[in-house]
Amino acid sequence: MRIAVLDDDLLLLEQIKGTLECHHHVCHTYADGTSLLKALRHDTFDLLIVDWHLPDMEGTEVVQTVRDMSGMQLPILFITRRNDERDVVEALSRGADDFMSKPLRMGELVARITALLRRAYPESMGARMTFGAYCFDADKRSLSVHGQPIELKHREYELALFMFRNAGRLLSRTHLREAVWGDSAETPSRSLDTHMSRLRTKLELTENNGYTISAIYGMGHRLDPVGAPALHRAPGQQRAATTETLSG
Repeated sequence: MRIAVLDDDLLLLEQIKGTLECHHHVCHTYADGTSLLKALRHDTFDLLIVDWHLPDMEGTEVVQTVRDMSGMQLPILFITRRNDERDVVEALSRGADDFMSKPLRMGELVARITALLRRAYPESMGARMTFGAYCFDADKRSLSVHGQPIELKHREYELALFMFRNAGRLLSRTHLREAVWGDSAETPSRSLDTHMSRLRTKLELTENNGYTISAIYGMGHRLDPVGAPALHRAPGQQRAATTETLSG
């Protein structure tokens, strides 16, 4: 999973980053609230870890802004040296999903993150997954549509599985390239567009089959179940975003 960590303690940031990467997560770190909020204008994450006291604003302001600016449903874990009951209540009331007091115990941190991710993305945990006409078997790395097997190349399968596991969520281009190619810096941007176009054609992603795939200008891509609301809109773009349906 792709996790953003916000804390002005650089040593703690490195410790958290190292721990999460050992558990196969991708971790991006930020030392002030402004930097994280700026990143969220064009990027997406699966979970946020937010410290209370920051150089430029309170962590509660960051959490409130994240919830208000985009209606994001991603889980947020609050970390702080404050542990009074009133502090816990305030953090949770502002939109945090869980709360940990410093000093952090890394084993507990990983366990809490795992629990939050499991609740937020249950579709990502199973080996056999069915999404309407689309049936994935992650163990066999196979996909069938209306019972008919679809032949996909390695990256096409990885991208299709990731999109369906996150159906309804807007995913940034960097998020997608990291999840599927592993290193976004080495993946040509055009390669992602080409793979998306191929998936639309091979999987017949149309309203008749219950799913459509779109490119959101300046952000990334989203696979939408027909008739269902999107789970994650781009910040400030809920109504004004320019959406371009991918052509084959």
